[in-house]
Amino acid sequence: MIISFDIGGSAIKGAITHSPDRIFPLPRRQTPLTDFRRFVRTLEAVIDEAGGLPDRLAISITGVIDPETQRIKCANIPCIDGRALAAELEAALHLPVVIANDADCFTLAEAGLGAGRGHRIVFGAILGTGVGGGLVVDGRLINADGGFAGEWGHGPVAAHQAGNPPAAIPAFDCGCGQRGCIDTVGGARGLERLHATLHGRQSASREVIEAWQQGDGEANGTIGVYVDLVSSPLALVINITGATIVPVGGGLSNSEALIGEIDRAVRGRILRRFDRPLVVRGECRVEPGLIGAALLGLDRNKLDGGPRA
Repeated sequence: MIISFDIGGSAIKGAITHSPDRIFPLPRRQTPLTDFRRFVRTLEAVIDEAGGLPDRLAISITGVIDPETQRIKCANIPCIDGRALAAELEAALHLPVVIANDADCFTLAEAGLGAGRGHRIVFGAILGTGVGGGLVVDGRLINADGGFAGEWGHGPVAAHQAGNPPAAIPAFDCGCGQRGCIDTVGGARGLERLHATLHGRQSASREVIEAWQQGDGEANGTIGVYVDLVSSPLALVINITGATIVPVGGGLSNSEALIGEIDRAVRGRILRRFDRPLVVRGECRVEPGLIGAALLGLDRNKLDGGPRA
């Protein structure tokens, strides 16, 4: 048995995992943000609920693990930021621990049980509050030991003009410290920022998408700019990785029409031609972080020689 966790800034979700098709969610708990002892005790409470000692804990978490120091960078949960989290949890809980970024776990879930089944190279794109991603090759997560592969949302590469006719796009400040990142325009907050910049109107991303689907002119202009800005860097990622499927997660993936527009634009900008959809809505609609963490933990068990005696 493995206990998998999906940990974000709001909630800790856990599940008992016996195999890829036997994942049983446990009640969610609030994430302690500023008290590391409470954070550990919350994990202990979930383990106790499982009713047996697991072979391993597998964690999907917001933030990135440095592959050299194994320390986590996690602004959303200050009490774990900068810690060698896996080692500290192993010492506190007396169990083996494997940790991966939540976008990586989403991609692993889609590659194993979702839209990426049957594909050698799967690039998972997150279009949520911001932009993230992960890469799985031959069923293995590239970032299995930590790292920044797949973080296509960061780097000063956003176009300064986009849409038809072209509109000027400022280089917005990004939370990573740079300016002009795709993260500043590609997530839900980015879509809202674009709409306000182009039309001087504050609207929620859901409202912009609904207005676009109803034929509103301003919303149509915003979506045209948005798709243009997102599709070119995503096409470059596909050219570089050779991905043959791109499952999309995050809140904006709920709009199949928007994902369809991005797919058509991306397929028109890559070297290889696909007659089928390439950028698709993720199929693991329920807790893909838990599924991805479970698959990561099961794989690590195999590498370590199976369950503990």
